[in-house]
Amino acid sequence: MSVNPGDLGVRATAAAVAAGSLSARERLDAALARIAERDGAVGAFLEVWEREARTRAERIDRDPQLRSLPLAGVPVAIKDNLCVQGHVAAAASRMLASYVAPYTATAVQRLLEAGAVIVGRTNLDEFSMGSSCENSALGVTRHPQRNDRVPGGSSGGSAAAVAAGMVPAALGSDTGGSIRQPAAFCGVAGLKPTYGRVSRYGLIAFASSLDQIGPLAADVADLAPLLHAIAGHDDRDATSLPEPPPPAEVAPADPRGLRIGVPEAWFGDGLQGAVRDNVQAALARLESAGARLVPVTLPHQRYAVATYYVIATAEASANLARYDGVRYGYRAAGGGDWRELIARSRSEGFGAEVKRRILLGTYVLCAGYQDAYYARAQRVRTLLRRDFDAAFAEVDVVAGPTTPTTAFRLGDKLDDPLAMYLNDVYTVTANLAGLPALSLPCGCDAEGLPVGLQLVAPPLQEQRLLAVARAVEELLSTG
Repeated sequence: MSVNPGDLGVRATAAAVAAGSLSARERLDAALARIAERDGAVGAFLEVWEREARTRAERIDRDPQLRSLPLAGVPVAIKDNLCVQGHVAAAASRMLASYVAPYTATAVQRLLEAGAVIVGRTNLDEFSMGSSCENSALGVTRHPQRNDRVPGGSSGGSAAAVAAGMVPAALGSDTGGSIRQPAAFCGVAGLKPTYGRVSRYGLIAFASSLDQIGPLAADVADLAPLLHAIAGHDDRDATSLPEPPPPAEVAPADPRGLRIGVPEAWFGDGLQGAVRDNVQAALARLESAGARLVPVTLPHQRYAVATYYVIATAEASANLARYDGVRYGYRAAGGGDWRELIARSRSEGFGAEVKRRILLGTYVLCAGYQDAYYARAQRVRTLLRRDFDAAFAEVDVVAGPTTPTTAFRLGDKLDDPLAMYLNDVYTVTANLAGLPALSLPCGCDAEGLPVGLQLVAPPLQEQRLLAVARAVEELLSTG
C-alpha cells in the first residue's frame, strides 16, 4: 500500500480489507506496533489481547463473507467497564481486578458481528468516576501529546488510544461527559448517543439513568459506521429504544440555512480564553458559510452540575451496593463477622473518589434528606430538559465549548474535587436531558493542546448531529 496501514481510519480500513488491498492481519499488525511504540509513555491500555486479535484477523482474511462486513478488520479498543466474555472487566477498580466476565456486552458483540477486531481494554477513572483518568486503581493514563497532562476522563484510555494512532476507533461510556471531555482534551471526535439508543447490557453501571455507550474516532465521519453497528433495540436492556440505527454514512450538512443555537450560559466566567476564541472562530466559520447563529437561553444551566452530582451519586450508591466482598469481587483478608468483612472489603476495594461519591449518594437518599436533595434534583432535571425543548423549537443544534479549559496538568485538580467536577459544566446537561451530543476538534491553545466544540441535538437526531459536525469539520479543514 502507498500509506502506512496504521494511518487508516475506520472507513478506509474496512474499504481496503473489502477490496483486498489490505489484509486484516496487516492492519492489526500496524495497530499492535503503534501500541508497543507509544503505550509505554501513555498508558492507554490495561491489557492487549494480541493472541485473540490475531486469530480473529486471520479468520477474517480467510473468509470472504467476513471481509465484506462493514467494519471488517477495523481494530477497536474497549473501555474496561464493558464486559467481554472470558476477559477481566475491572472498571479500573481493585474491587473487580480479578472479575472475569461470563458474557459479552451487546455493543461489543455488535462490533464483532460487524467485522471489527477487538484489540484490548483501556484505562478509565475507577467505575467511570472522574474527569482525568487519574482515579484508576490500575495506573494513570497520560495525554498522548504532552505526558505531563491528563487525557480527560473517564474514557481517557479510549480517547488517548485513538489520539495516539494506536487504534482507529474505541468504545467509551458517557455519564456526564466521559466520552466528550477526553475527546476534546485529546483532539479526537467522540459521540454520546441519545439515552437508550445503544444497549447498556454488559456495561458496568455507574448511574443507570445517565450512562450511555458511544464511539470515539479520529474524525466525525468515522463515528457514523461505529454508531450504526452498535445502536438498535436490545431485549436485554429495558431502557433500549425501538428505533433502528442511524445510517452508516452521513453526508455533511449544507451550512446555508442551518440554525445554530449559542447559549450565553456556556460562554460566561470560568471559560479559558483560548477555548472561547477557538469555539467562537468555529461558529464564525459556520456563519460565514451561511448558517445563522441564534442566541438561546438555558435558564437552569447554573444548576446543572449540582443536579448531576446529586442524581449521579445517588444512583452510584445504589449500583455499587452489590460489591460487598461476599458474592464476587475483592474480599478482604482476616477474621470477624460478615459486617466487618463487608466494611473492610469495601474500604480496601474502592478508591477515594468512589468512596466519596458513595457517601454523597447515600446521604442524599437518606430519610429526611431525599426530598430536599434527590427529589428536588429530579425536578430540576425536568426543567433542564424543557430548556432544551424550548431551544430546539428555534434551532437545529446547540453549539458551544465541550470543556472550560484545555487539558490540565497531572495532579493539578486531584485534591480539589469541586474543581474537578466543574470540568463537566457544559457536558452534564446532555446526560440529564438524555440528548445526543458530540465533541469534535476545533483548534488548539498556545501550547498546542486541542480545543473541543460540542454540538447537541434533539433526541434521536444523531444523523442531524453528525451531518452538522461533518460540515464544521470540512469548514475547519479548509483553513
